[in-house]
Amino acid sequence: MVRSGTLILSVAARLLLPLQLLFSLFLLLRGHDAPGGGFIAGLVASGAFALYFFAYGRQALSAMLKVSPRDLVAVGLLLGVLSTLPAWWFGEAFFTAQWWTLPIIGFKASTPLVFDIGVYLVVVGAVLTAITALADTARTQGAND
Repeated sequence: MVRSGTLILSVAARLLLPLQLLFSLFLLLRGHDAPGGGFIAGLVASGAFALYFFAYGRQALSAMLKVSPRDLVAVGLLLGVLSTLPAWWFGEAFFTAQWWTLPIIGFKASTPLVFDIGVYLVVVGAVLTAITALADTARTQGAND
């Protein structure tokens, strides 16, 4: 793996990435009952990926993600829209929360969780798209100078 940043940045990125992603997952899952949720969790995850991007470059980030940030935005928007449909199927008002308990593990799934996951993916995808676009612009402008 080729580093594009300093040794300190590379080591910090490698150590902080899993911690930041775990913290973003914590914020995502606790967001229904307490402060947190998809937006702030997405920002924390975006910060982790941005740090990795600055340390190792775009190719390393693409190899790690294995999906385009724009695709994350599309999937997130799809999940946000899909989270509204169960209320309509049960004849309730738009965006009325629906809850299901998964029998084997006792996990309580809900439409707010699906919506928050959609927001999470939209934020991560949008921030990473913006950061990579800015870096590409800076690189092409630097090459033209």
